[in-house]
Amino acid sequence: MKDIYKNPLFYYILVPVVLMLWPLTVSMISLPGAKKSLTKELKKYNEATQVMQKILKLDPERIEFAGQNNGSNQFDYAVAIEKVATESGISSGNYKLSSSKMMTSRDQKTQEAKLNIKEVDLIRFANFLSKIQFRWPELQCAKITLTKKKASPDLWDIDLNFKYYF
Repeated sequence: MKDIYKNPLFYYILVPVVLMLWPLTVSMISLPGAKKSLTKELKKYNEATQVMQKILKLDPERIEFAGQNNGSNQFDYAVAIEKVATESGISSGNYKLSSSKMMTSRDQKTQEAKLNIKEVDLIRFANFLSKIQFRWPELQCAKITLTKKKASPDLWDIDLNFKYYF
Protein backbone atom coordinates (compact mmCIF):
# COMPACT_ATOMS: atom_id res chain seq x y z
CA MET A 1 0.00 0.00 0.00
CA LYS A 2 2.86 2.39 0.78
CA ASP A 3 4.35 1.73 -2.63
CA ILE A 4 1.35 3.31 -4.38
CA TYR A 5 2.40 6.77 -3.12
CA LYS A 6 5.83 6.31 -4.64
CA ASN A 7 4.46 5.32 -8.04
CA PRO A 8 4.35 8.33 -10.42
CA LEU A 9 1.46 6.73 -12.34
CA PHE A 10 -0.73 7.29 -9.25
CA TYR A 11 -0.12 11.04 -9.49
CA TYR A 12 -0.66 11.08 -13.24
CA ILE A 13 -4.15 9.72 -12.65
CA LEU A 14 -5.09 11.35 -9.30
CA VAL A 15 -4.17 14.94 -10.17
CA PRO A 16 -6.21 15.10 -13.43
CA VAL A 17 -9.21 13.43 -11.76
CA VAL A 18 -9.15 15.97 -8.90
CA LEU A 19 -8.73 18.83 -11.37
CA MET A 20 -11.75 17.60 -13.36
CA LEU A 21 -13.92 17.14 -10.25
CA TRP A 22 -13.18 20.59 -8.85
CA PRO A 23 -14.97 22.63 -11.60
CA LEU A 24 -17.78 20.09 -11.61
CA THR A 25 -18.23 20.51 -7.85
CA VAL A 26 -18.15 24.28 -8.13
CA SER A 27 -20.68 24.38 -10.96
CA MET A 28 -23.06 21.80 -9.46
CA ILE A 29 -22.97 22.67 -5.75
CA SER A 30 -21.32 25.98 -4.92
CA LEU A 31 -22.74 28.26 -7.64
CA PRO A 32 -26.42 27.34 -7.15
CA GLY A 33 -26.01 27.82 -3.38
CA ALA A 34 -24.37 31.19 -3.91
CA LYS A 35 -27.15 32.27 -6.28
CA LYS A 36 -29.83 31.31 -3.74
CA SER A 37 -27.97 33.16 -1.00
CA LEU A 38 -27.59 36.25 -3.21
CA THR A 39 -31.30 36.19 -4.04
CA LYS A 40 -32.22 36.02 -0.34
CA GLU A 41 -29.86 38.83 0.56
CA LEU A 42 -31.16 41.07 -2.24
CA LYS A 43 -34.73 40.42 -1.09
CA LYS A 44 -33.81 41.35 2.51
CA TYR A 45 -32.03 44.46 1.26
CA ASN A 46 -35.07 45.61 -0.72
CA GLU A 47 -37.37 45.03 2.26
CA ALA A 48 -35.01 46.94 4.56
CA THR A 49 -34.80 49.81 2.08
CA GLN A 50 -38.57 50.12 2.01
CA VAL A 51 -38.74 50.15 5.81
CA MET A 52 -35.99 52.77 6.00
CA GLN A 53 -37.84 54.98 3.52
CA LYS A 54 -41.05 54.71 5.58
CA ILE A 55 -39.15 55.67 8.73
CA LEU A 56 -37.55 58.59 6.93
CA LYS A 57 -40.97 59.83 5.77
CA LEU A 58 -42.35 59.59 9.32
CA ASP A 59 -39.32 61.11 11.08
CA PRO A 60 -36.99 63.11 8.79
CA GLU A 61 -35.18 64.55 11.83
CA ARG A 62 -33.30 61.26 12.21
CA ILE A 63 -31.01 62.15 9.31
CA GLU A 64 -30.23 65.56 10.74
CA PHE A 65 -29.43 64.03 14.13
CA ALA A 66 -27.30 61.26 12.60
CA GLY A 67 -25.28 63.84 10.69
CA GLN A 68 -24.13 65.60 13.85
CA ASN A 69 -20.66 64.87 15.15
CA ASN A 70 -21.28 63.34 18.57
CA GLY A 71 -17.63 63.55 19.57
CA SER A 72 -17.57 67.34 19.54
CA ASN A 73 -21.05 67.76 21.05
CA GLN A 74 -20.59 67.04 24.74
CA PHE A 75 -23.83 66.18 26.53
CA ASP A 76 -25.29 68.92 28.72
CA TYR A 77 -28.53 68.43 30.63
CA ALA A 78 -29.64 72.05 30.32
CA VAL A 79 -29.22 72.14 26.54
CA ALA A 80 -30.75 68.70 25.99
CA ILE A 81 -33.78 69.29 28.21
CA GLU A 82 -34.41 72.78 26.77
CA LYS A 83 -34.26 71.58 23.18
CA VAL A 84 -36.52 68.55 23.63
CA ALA A 85 -38.94 70.36 25.95
CA THR A 86 -39.40 73.13 23.39
CA GLU A 87 -40.00 70.59 20.62
CA SER A 88 -42.53 68.78 22.82
CA GLY A 89 -44.49 71.90 23.69
CA ILE A 90 -43.35 72.20 27.32
CA SER A 91 -42.49 75.77 28.24
CA SER A 92 -39.34 76.57 30.20
CA GLY A 93 -41.44 77.96 33.06
CA ASN A 94 -43.05 74.57 33.60
CA TYR A 95 -39.93 72.62 34.50
CA LYS A 96 -37.04 72.82 36.92
CA LEU A 97 -33.75 71.01 36.36
CA SER A 98 -31.01 70.29 38.87
CA SER A 99 -27.97 68.23 37.95
CA SER A 100 -25.17 66.83 40.07
CA LYS A 101 -21.43 66.78 39.43
CA MET A 102 -19.89 64.20 37.14
CA MET A 103 -18.88 61.04 39.01
CA THR A 104 -16.29 58.46 37.96
CA SER A 105 -16.31 54.86 39.12
CA ARG A 106 -14.49 51.96 37.46
CA ASP A 107 -13.50 54.16 34.50
CA GLN A 108 -17.19 54.99 33.83
CA LYS A 109 -18.23 58.64 34.05
CA THR A 110 -21.84 59.35 35.02
CA GLN A 111 -23.91 62.39 35.85
CA GLU A 112 -27.31 62.43 37.50
CA ALA A 113 -30.07 65.00 37.25
CA LYS A 114 -33.54 65.61 38.64
CA LEU A 115 -36.24 67.15 36.49
CA ASN A 116 -39.56 68.44 37.85
CA ILE A 117 -42.21 69.18 35.23
CA LYS A 118 -45.31 71.05 36.38
CA GLU A 119 -48.76 70.90 34.79
CA VAL A 120 -48.16 68.84 31.68
CA ASP A 121 -50.51 66.44 29.91
CA LEU A 122 -49.47 62.85 29.31
CA ILE A 123 -49.21 63.15 25.53
CA ARG A 124 -46.65 65.97 25.72
CA PHE A 125 -44.77 64.14 28.46
CA ALA A 126 -44.66 60.87 26.49
CA ASN A 127 -43.44 62.79 23.44
CA PHE A 128 -40.76 64.49 25.54
CA LEU A 129 -39.54 61.25 27.11
CA SER A 130 -39.40 59.32 23.84
CA LYS A 131 -37.52 62.11 22.04
CA ILE A 132 -34.93 62.61 24.74
CA GLN A 133 -34.20 58.91 25.05
CA PHE A 134 -34.04 58.52 21.28
CA ARG A 135 -31.57 61.37 20.83
CA TRP A 136 -29.32 60.42 23.73
CA PRO A 137 -29.27 56.63 24.11
CA GLU A 138 -26.73 56.88 26.95
CA LEU A 139 -29.32 58.76 29.00
CA GLN A 140 -31.37 56.54 31.28
CA CYS A 141 -34.46 57.48 33.18
CA ALA A 142 -34.03 55.87 36.60
CA LYS A 143 -37.29 56.95 38.22
CA ILE A 144 -40.57 58.59 37.22
CA THR A 145 -43.15 59.87 39.70
CA LEU A 146 -46.51 61.07 38.40
CA THR A 147 -48.79 63.22 40.56
CA LYS A 148 -52.24 64.01 39.17
CA LYS A 149 -53.57 67.55 39.46
CA LYS A 150 -57.05 67.53 40.96
CA ALA A 151 -58.23 70.58 39.05
CA SER A 152 -57.95 68.99 35.59
CA PRO A 153 -58.48 65.51 34.19
CA ASP A 154 -55.19 65.43 32.24
CA LEU A 155 -52.68 67.66 34.05
CA TRP A 156 -49.80 66.09 35.93
CA ASP A 157 -46.75 67.05 37.95
CA ILE A 158 -43.91 64.73 37.00
CA ASP A 159 -40.61 64.09 38.76
CA LEU A 160 -37.85 62.33 36.80
CA ASN A 161 -34.41 61.09 37.81
CA PHE A 162 -31.95 60.79 34.93
CA LYS A 163 -28.50 59.26 34.73
CA TYR A 164 -26.18 59.89 31.78
CA TYR A 165 -23.25 57.58 31.00
CA PHE A 166 -20.32 59.27 29.26
